[in-house]
Amino acid sequence: MMPALVLCIVILALVSRFCYRNIAANRLYSCDWNDLFKKLEAVPRLAVAQVGDEYLNPPQNQIGTEPMDIWLGLGGMEGIRRMRRNARILIALAAYAERWNFTESVIVRERMRRDALQLRRAIFQITMRRLLHIGQLRVPFHLQESVAAYHLMTKRLLMLYQNSHAGLHPRLAQVLSDGYSLRVASHAV
Repeated sequence: MMPALVLCIVILALVSRFCYRNIAANRLYSCDWNDLFKKLEAVPRLAVAQVGDEYLNPPQNQIGTEPMDIWLGLGGMEGIRRMRRNARILIALAAYAERWNFTESVIVRERMRRDALQLRRAIFQITMRRLLHIGQLRVPFHLQESVAAYHLMTKRLLMLYQNSHAGLHPRLAQVLSDGYSLRVASHAV
C-alpha cells in the first residue's frame, strides 16, 4: 500500500510540474516582443562570453578560467538562476520570430530548447551537489556546461534576429552581447 501511495505522489508531482511548465511557456508565447524584452534579467555577459567561448572553442591551454572566477563572475547562485529564467524568455523571443521567418525560427527555437534542457540539467546538478555536499569536484564542469549552453542560446537568438529582423536586432544585441543595463534599454522602448 505504501509504495503505491509514494508512486502516486511522485506521478502527481511530475504531472503538476509538466502542467506548470506548459502554462508558463504559453503565457510567455502570448506576450508582445517589448514585454518579453523587458523581462530579460541582467546576466554578466562578458563572463558568459569568455567561459562560453572557452568551452565551445577550446584554446591550446584548456585549463582556462578558474571555477571560482567563473562563479564570482556570474554572481554566484543568483547569476545562475537568472540564466535559467532568461532561457525561457530567449526561447519565447525565438518563437516570436516565427511571425516573419517561420522556417528558420522553428529550427532555432528547437535547438534553443535543447540548449535550455542542458542548462537546466547542469543547474540542477550544481544545486543538488551544493545542497548535499557531494561530488564537489564535478561542480565546475556543470558550471561550465550551464554557461556554455546559455551562451549558445544567446548566439543562436542573435543570429536569428540578424537574419530575420534588422529593426529589432540592434536592441537585442545591445542587451545580449555586452553588459548593457537592461533597465536603460527597456526605458528606450
